Amino acid sequence: MTPAEIERNVKNIRAEIARAAGEAGRDPDEILLAAATKTNGAEAVRAAVKAGVDICGENRVQEMLEKNELGAYDGVPLHFIGHLQKNKVRQVVGLCALIHSADSLPLLQEISRIAEKRGLVQDVLLEINIGNEASKSGFRPEELESVLEEAARFPALRVRGLMAIPPICAKPEDNRPFFLQMQKLFVDNRQKKYDNIRMDFLSMGMSGDFAEAVRCGANLVRIGSGIFGPRNTTTT
Repeated sequence: MTPAEIERNVKNIRAEIARAAGEAGRDPDEILLAAATKTNGAEAVRAAVKAGVDICGENRVQEMLEKNELGAYDGVPLHFIGHLQKNKVRQVVGLCALIHSADSLPLLQEISRIAEKRGLVQDVLLEINIGNEASKSGFRPEELESVLEEAARFPALRVRGLMAIPPICAKPEDNRPFFLQMQKLFVDNRQKKYDNIRMDFLSMGMSGDFAEAVRCGANLVRIGSGIFGPRNTTTT
């Protein structure tokens, strides 16, 4: 996809975000657009940054490191949005401004351990398995209160909100109950009084359903194919 096509796609997505936000009585400027850059090469990522995305979100550690060496993300924050294995934590902590996929207490502990060794505090989102799907990682909704209590004990960790990927549905509006449940969890837990927990970001919505997510309260959406077109198999 050419830079001009990427620019056009970003503009169209911004317009759709604005429409959805308006329908919900929200300010579109409060909604962050993350380009999900998985399998897209450095040139395409640079084009998305130039087109005005707010964030680059990477799914794979090795791919992230390679593109970072090429300066692909320069100009916007880099987030890690894919499943993160404990043995890859050291490569992500400190490089990514936000880890969206903190999905277990052992992973939270490892993130905090590495961050503390490096003298920094790592921001994370707690991934919620909102559909209670056996095939997906993440905390169950009913676990969130106890998980926040545990996370508050990790000295080099800061929880900045929640992330979810709802079950695959035939129509975007079918995800509405899941998005609304996430929004309720987000709002309910904003009142928690922990030094290292701040509910700033509700990350949900992808290329097929981001407008519905915005209507339901998302303030960070992750768009891949909507920006870059169908996924490539190489990252040249």
